[in-house]
Amino acid sequence: MRIESCDYFVVGSGIAGLMSALYLARSGRVLLVTKKRLDDCNTNRAQGGIACVMEAGDSFEQHVADTLVAGAGLCREEIVREIVAGGPARIAELEALGVRFNPRADGAPGYDLGREGGHSQRRVLHAGDITGQRVESVLVERVRQHPNIQTLEYTMVIDLITTRWLKTPGENRCVGAYVLDQPTGEIYAVRSPHTVLATGGCGKVYLYTCNPDIATGDGVALAWRAGAEIANMEFIQFHPTCLFHPQAKRFLISEAVRGEGAELTDAEGRPFMKKYDPRGALAPRDVVARAIDSEMKRTGSPYCCLDIRHKSEAYLKERFPNIYETCLSFGIDMAHDLIPIVPSAHYCCGGIRAAVDGVTSLPGLYAVGETACTGLHGANRLASNSLLEALVCAYQTAGRIVAHPTQVPDPLRIPDWEYGTAVASDEAVMVAHNWMEVRTCMWDYVGIVRTDKRLERALRRIRNLRREIREYYFDYLVTADTLELRNLALVAELIVRSAMRRKESRGLHYTLDHSEMRRIARDTVLPGRNAGN
Repeated sequence: MRIESCDYFVVGSGIAGLMSALYLARSGRVLLVTKKRLDDCNTNRAQGGIACVMEAGDSFEQHVADTLVAGAGLCREEIVREIVAGGPARIAELEALGVRFNPRADGAPGYDLGREGGHSQRRVLHAGDITGQRVESVLVERVRQHPNIQTLEYTMVIDLITTRWLKTPGENRCVGAYVLDQPTGEIYAVRSPHTVLATGGCGKVYLYTCNPDIATGDGVALAWRAGAEIANMEFIQFHPTCLFHPQAKRFLISEAVRGEGAELTDAEGRPFMKKYDPRGALAPRDVVARAIDSEMKRTGSPYCCLDIRHKSEAYLKERFPNIYETCLSFGIDMAHDLIPIVPSAHYCCGGIRAAVDGVTSLPGLYAVGETACTGLHGANRLASNSLLEALVCAYQTAGRIVAHPTQVPDPLRIPDWEYGTAVASDEAVMVAHNWMEVRTCMWDYVGIVRTDKRLERALRRIRNLRREIREYYFDYLVTADTLELRNLALVAELIVRSAMRRKESRGLHYTLDHSEMRRIARDTVLPGRNAGN
């Protein structure tokens, strides 16, 4: 079996993975793998922008306060302060790399800052309404050009390799991974003293999501199987405004549209948010998503609407060119029509329990970006804080790794991958069927509003599906589809188990059986598989 060795092994190619690779490449050889193309990630689809204090009228204190309010008592304040304060320097680095944010329209110095739900100030830097795409394209180009970074696309991690699994004496730590080269089917090992998981979110665990197909929670599943702690997986953020149209697949209507004055209405155009929250359409996402869900149930309509018809066509084309053109391609003119929307799974506020510097409970393993749970988001992420977190944590993680150099135990023999009696699958329909069952179960029973009975049903069904998937995994040769299904089903169970432990309603976790919020906020922590063995 082939073994690739590197100083730093980075998994994932969104903003967290690319920035981690660029920082680490200053000190050694980086191998970055991603299971599709480099630009196939959630970052590339981020519309709104990056929340950061950039002007005198704003302050770190205000940004911290807004984040804490949105997080419903579960944010770690010292983490929030560190990430918020670290933002401006990281924005300056992005600009030095070539990212350009929209300047003020009046020609004065400064940025055209947007405002989104939960923010008390305009502080969201954006590049039109395709901020993520602009950032991603610049970073991909820089990574491809860097002599110390090797990138492998269509390469998927199967499982992490730990010294405990290898039965090596001493402290348990992560020393690499088995990976699958998808075009050839070859399975080989990567050996590295430092593995950085930056694999993004898990939106595809739900039937309706604005996430791309790659968002199957791979990092969380890999880390849990290796023994790392997982935290707060019950907090799944549903973006309130995904375009509702039979031909529109996963298209998000940015929160920035509401930031520029759009109202939420029922299908007939009647505004309703004020009866749910005095902040109206600018309330945090958990409040807005539940309000939309309630209105859909009350009226029997399959959707609600956004109304920004008070803005001119010229303004909308200038501020939201991509959203305007996409809506128009589906026969919806934002300047004259209501925009039909529904909530959809968007962001996981939980993940691999990690510090700002990426350190997890498993030495040698680091987590950055959406796959990590640092304590910034608490029970509900404040809009546009995700790219900020990825930037700051990538910088801090690289700094931590470089400051604490470690060698893989020597000699370290990684055994060949065992194929056993596995054969090529002739029952691919099983993968497709189980994939749909997991996602439908999660949407029906573990969605925006939950109950104990729904969660119990979900756990039984998901565990039965996991047993079927496990048998299939061992009977047939490994493929990317099989690996994604295996990870997706595990993450689904972790979400359900976390939700069942939280006997209260807080932030994104709302249950009819425990509608009150407890006085003391506590994290939900699940130890990794065999973590104590």
